[in-house]
Amino acid sequence: MSESDGQSTPQDTREVIMEATFRALSKHGYKDLRVRDIGEEMDMSRQVIHYHFDGKYDLISSFLEYIIDQYEGSVEVDDETDPRTELDVRIDRCLFGPEFDDFSHWDRMKVYHELYAYAQNDAEHRALFNEHYDRLRESISTVIEDGIEQGAFRDVDADLMGQLITDVIHAARGRRIALGHEDAPDEAKRAVNDFILDSLYPPQ
Repeated sequence: MSESDGQSTPQDTREVIMEATFRALSKHGYKDLRVRDIGEEMDMSRQVIHYHFDGKYDLISSFLEYIIDQYEGSVEVDDETDPRTELDVRIDRCLFGPEFDDFSHWDRMKVYHELYAYAQNDAEHRALFNEHYDRLRESISTVIEDGIEQGAFRDVDADLMGQLITDVIHAARGRRIALGHEDAPDEAKRAVNDFILDSLYPPQ
């Protein structure tokens, strides 16, 4: 709400619609989701959805960008953070998620991965997921490159190492969601620490 006039701003309205979309997707799944279902999760009129979006597909595309932004914008490190600590922060955020007021990280990841599965037949949504994957991989690779330049890490292929870590993250999240292996994120973190991150240090 705007502090000056008590009216909803466009950003407020968008967030209300996005969170309502999340709740509706959690209940109905993507295949059976209707705009009406999203409207039932809002205190606002359903017409506000039609005002802002050209139907279900347009809304889901915006929702994908919204949920991706929640994760990409949630990693904060200062300039003094050493490369290993920054890698730990970034990997932990991907595996264990940020804190949310409503619904857990895994509630949100369940919706994310359902849309991820449908993206194989949807070029536009697949492009969004590819962009997210590339940014995640690049953020990890950049930290590794910085560590190499600082002499903290040995000389390795930072891009390939970043891709490996990103793939482990995706595999662990998929195993947790699809197979119900609740220990998958913790096991993945231990494996990344023991077999990948520890290998970055120069031999003594």
